[in-house]
Amino acid sequence: QRARDEVAALLGCRATEVVFTSGGTESDNLAVKGVAAAQPGRAVLYGATEHPAVLEAAEALRATGTPVEVIPVGTDGHPDWQWLEARLVHGDVALVCLMAANNETGVVQDIARAARLAHAHDALLHVDAVQAAGKMPLDFAGVDIDLLAVSAHKLFGPRGVGALIVRAGVTVQPLHHGGGHEDNLRSGTLNAPGIVGFGAACRLAQQGMAERDAHCRALRDRLEAGLGAMDNVTIFAREQERLANTCQFALHGFDGEAMVMAFDREGFAVSSGSACHSEHGAPSHVLMGMGIEHDLAKAAVRVSVGPDNTEADIDNLLAALSRIRETPMAAVAAV
Repeated sequence: QRARDEVAALLGCRATEVVFTSGGTESDNLAVKGVAAAQPGRAVLYGATEHPAVLEAAEALRATGTPVEVIPVGTDGHPDWQWLEARLVHGDVALVCLMAANNETGVVQDIARAARLAHAHDALLHVDAVQAAGKMPLDFAGVDIDLLAVSAHKLFGPRGVGALIVRAGVTVQPLHHGGGHEDNLRSGTLNAPGIVGFGAACRLAQQGMAERDAHCRALRDRLEAGLGAMDNVTIFAREQERLANTCQFALHGFDGEAMVMAFDREGFAVSSGSACHSEHGAPSHVLMGMGIEHDLAKAAVRVSVGPDNTEADIDNLLAALSRIRETPMAAVAAV
């Protein structure tokens, strides 16, 4: 119960609205599939840059006859608000899915606007906040969100535990049936040690959030200043509000996967997209969803900074990138 209170305090919801799960993926699936099952025949909409846990959960509903549509996203990483409003006017949408902040570009979405649009047309709003929780303030009640997914390990908590926040009065059909745990929404013996760790992580995440944000933002800005001084580098969504810890860029003419391996040899762990979903040789679906040209999207690399990183780390990474740029094109260029 204490952990439930700690999760609720971080997210701005009631403790009774916290449903513990095995992590962000299960939480997203419970929200998307649970609402679709509760409102059969009504449509599910999701943003083109959503995490695969939302995207693939929604696409799986097509086989059940559920209407599923993709919300177009611009090169700035934000949804086409006019398209969304025009689609909602029909009154047949059950659920709109829009993440709080993108896990690749870091772009922060206007969730309050999405909630107003959805509710004006009798639709619910599901927010994947897995990447955002602990890095930026979240106010579930104040923004009038209906469902929100979080995961403990993104807060330096244990793996294998998360939560779906379900606003009081919202009907969701469970995916698991059995003992009726979590108010009949998620049957299965609770992972008590993981939940306690999750609660502690949420409590600690509230402490010094602004200081961590400022520290990470300064490091990211230092990185992007160095990248901006290089030729043929594109920083995606640079002018948009983003999470302070995230930078996604592309070195023109190079392959993202090869860049990841080159950075690894230099002692740096970076990724070419989502850390938990990569298709060998395929460009980022997030960047493709933003309308980024194929070869440029394929060159993308994501760098994340954390509270333990230093200015020296950034300078060393930039020096490593300079060495990588001088590597013969055959070694790292896109094939």
